[in-house]
Amino acid sequence: MNKSANTVVITGATSGIGLGLAKAFLKEGYNVVGTGRSAERLQATATQLNAGESFLCVVGDVAKPESARAAFDQAVAKFGKVDVLVNNAGIFTAKPFVDFTPDEIEEQIATNLKGVLYSSQAAARHMGERKHGKIINITASLAMQPHSNVPALMAVALKGGINNATRALALELAPYGVTVNAVAPGLVDTPMNPPNTHEYLGKLAPLNRIADVSEIADAVLYLAKADFVTGTILPVDGGFSAGK
Repeated sequence: MNKSANTVVITGATSGIGLGLAKAFLKEGYNVVGTGRSAERLQATATQLNAGESFLCVVGDVAKPESARAAFDQAVAKFGKVDVLVNNAGIFTAKPFVDFTPDEIEEQIATNLKGVLYSSQAAARHMGERKHGKIINITASLAMQPHSNVPALMAVALKGGINNATRALALELAPYGVTVNAVAPGLVDTPMNPPNTHEYLGKLAPLNRIADVSEIADAVLYLAKADFVTGTILPVDGGFSAGK
């Protein structure tokens, strides 16, 4: 653990993009605070990362305001500050909108919307007081360019809303020296997309493949270092959002 190092809070850090982000930030020398709902999965992640005191597990439901506060309180207690928040935790379900149950709709709103708002609120308070910090939201390329072959209205509605919230919060926090941006991935090689789907999914993007998690992490790391970029939605999608 290095208290002089930068510290990042990553929500949903136990798999997929979140796990890739944790690896990337640790490699860059950051202290990493990873959040998740399962203590068992977080511990397994800590073991896999083998980062010792540089990785802190915080168990909680990102959709609850007390979980966001706990992540920042524990991060500050251990590392002294938080420099970057990555709002990564999310649920993506591709199916016709009429097939969503009320419980599924509420779950998507809780995780994909409330989770970003509460964590960003905690970050804005902490970073605003310090006059320094970066908030990075993981949204979705699909929210910028819906596709008839990928029915996902909930993702379009909620991630699209977060894209606009990113711009609004960037304006609000600019006087405090805090930047707010978003990375909008397209289809990515994560457990959410089994290998047998990769060939078909790749054809949806002009570059004719899906992304590697490391390519999403590279974009996030860029925004974590960029001091004169704010209010930007950066698509990392092989050209998917450019149109067809």
